[in-house]
Amino acid sequence: MPAANPSDGGRPAPPLSFSIEPYLDHLRFERGLSEKTLESYEHDVARMVEFAASRGRAGPADVTTADLRAFILLLKDLGLAPSSIARNVSSVRMYFRFLVGENMVVGDPSERIDTPKAWKKLPDVLTVAEMEKLVETPDLAHPLAWRDRAMLEFAYASGVRVSELTDLRLRSLHLDDAFASVFGKGAKERLVPIGRRAIGALSIYLRETRPRLDRGKGEGRVFLNARGGPLTRMGVWKILRQHVEAAGIEKRVSPHVLRHSFATHLLEGGADLVAVQEMLGHADIGTTQRYTHVDRSYLHQEHRSHHPRA
Repeated sequence: MPAANPSDGGRPAPPLSFSIEPYLDHLRFERGLSEKTLESYEHDVARMVEFAASRGRAGPADVTTADLRAFILLLKDLGLAPSSIARNVSSVRMYFRFLVGENMVVGDPSERIDTPKAWKKLPDVLTVAEMEKLVETPDLAHPLAWRDRAMLEFAYASGVRVSELTDLRLRSLHLDDAFASVFGKGAKERLVPIGRRAIGALSIYLRETRPRLDRGKGEGRVFLNARGGPLTRMGVWKILRQHVEAAGIEKRVSPHVLRHSFATHLLEGGADLVAVQEMLGHADIGTTQRYTHVDRSYLHQEHRSHHPRA
């Protein structure tokens, strides 16, 4: 299987050894599923296959229950909603049941996996020192180093969700004003302050690296992969994992950990809870507290005063 470059977020075609096409034919002709439903199943199973192949599995018979549990944790790290994770698990279970029914595999590794009902445990938080080490890990001699550094700096500076990071547009950056416009859940726009370290890294990336990557396929997105297309959530996860390993950080670090670290460090530094709430794009601090609008000059002041890299 051609390997995906961990720095560009590309997705290779699923290997033929995983028998996805016969499975889709079964769903299409025997189960009579619609094309739209088939696309969802294909997407879910192909993502699992890509993950399994990245762990050295040559075919479905090599996939273990531990692989599938790690895959579910990856989906959580990518920011998928519990309902989406449940659909992925259902797709994978149907796939393995088909393979068992066709005598293509002997055992079903999906039998012993459970769909997570809720993710109540808070993620690990990086210390300020770990966060500084992480953002400074990209080797500046590497062609994509400034892309990676700008991405890490911006994620930590803004506390954005991974979906907001990948969807960030050039027109949404207001570096002279030290702000970015972010579209969060429900397409609701908010302004997030960004500090000087992130502004510096973004400026170099936009001036020197992004023009080399852009081949007219970037759709105006800020962060591009090595082939010039928009960086995906999987791409962000791979880049992050690469630099976490290079930094020697042993904690399990996902894009959500960067978001949680952003909020934690601001609050530990003395930032106002309502200001952090606004920066994160949370409509409420708690179920009994109504949403409170915060002036953006106040947000900027709180960010500048309390963020470690502002």
